Amino acid sequence: MTKINKVLEGRPHIVDSMKNGGVQLVINTTDGLKSISDSRDIRRTALLAKIPYYTTIDGALAAVEGIVALREGGLQVRALQEYFAA
Repeated sequence: MTKINKVLEGRPHIVDSMKNGGVQLVINTTDGLKSISDSRDIRRTALLAKIPYYTTIDGALAAVEGIVALREGGLQVRALQEYFAA
């Protein structure tokens, strides 16, 4: 694992790494006004570079579970209603 600076910590930072192809998945949670401001650049870069981007831990965990299931061959598609059927 490699430590990457936050935008406010100076260059090279996460946006630079994303633009250079060094990031394949972004999990970006925010806390405070500055991090919300920085997240705008991160979101935009992720969108333009087609990098998957998650803003909650729950969303990221769901994505990881899907990736693991796909790799293990256990991914099954079901209708949402099937999950909540009595």
